[in-house]
Amino acid sequence: MATENVRPIIGVFDSGVGGLTVLRELLLEVPGADYLYFGDTARLPYGSKSAATVAKYACSAVRYLEQLGAEMVVIACNTACALAYPEIERCVNVPVMGVIRPGAESAAKASHTKKVVVIATEGTVGSHAYSTALSEWKVSAQEKACPLFVPLVEEGWTDHPITEQVAHVYLDELTRSGSSADVLLLGCTHYPLLKELLRRVVPPQMAIVDSAESTARSVAVKMQRLTASVTAPHIRFFATDSIEKFRRTGTKFLSREIGEVALVNMEP
Repeated sequence: MATENVRPIIGVFDSGVGGLTVLRELLLEVPGADYLYFGDTARLPYGSKSAATVAKYACSAVRYLEQLGAEMVVIACNTACALAYPEIERCVNVPVMGVIRPGAESAAKASHTKKVVVIATEGTVGSHAYSTALSEWKVSAQEKACPLFVPLVEEGWTDHPITEQVAHVYLDELTRSGSSADVLLLGCTHYPLLKELLRRVVPPQMAIVDSAESTARSVAVKMQRLTASVTAPHIRFFATDSIEKFRRTGTKFLSREIGEVALVNMEP
């Protein structure tokens, strides 16, 4: 994929800023690469769009990353993975990695009871993509849409009493009423910012699996030579709207300051 003296470029695509949690983990797991991050902020949310529209939007974005030199594309958008992953794979000539399969595999390996609770957006839950993936390891899934988590996270209420109360409303019945599920799988890239809060809400014996971490580890396995580097990765950011909001909100997700963000017009 890359010569010995040239750092490869990994493109990361999401409908907004949530995928920056995936980029954050990639920077830890694969520091020997440079990165392009594309947030399709003008056309979000993807969850309310048809599968055909999601495929069209996602393909235009990943082709753009390929044209900029990306040698691998990571689809950090759960909705795009759930609704359009095969189409995305076909529309570019570079390897594509999604977040659903790595997350499901990690959850399956972590579960002793073979029962997992999956929390995600309504679009991802409606697709049953995680349930389908988990079934390959003979693991059953209870899927729960948690639509309030995304706006609460973007508001910065990641450790707020209201957010904790909402989490109890969503999860108590699934995790405390005699449930034998022993893994909580975070099926949305916003949810890693709630990990500490969720740790207080779910039973202590329940493992929490972050699909962002799982995806970064899977990329690292594919690019083993690149897990060490003497120089810091170079990152370029692209958004299709609201670049100031992207920079401000994205800093929380990436856990580092975001500098210049290029505005991209994807309309014909």
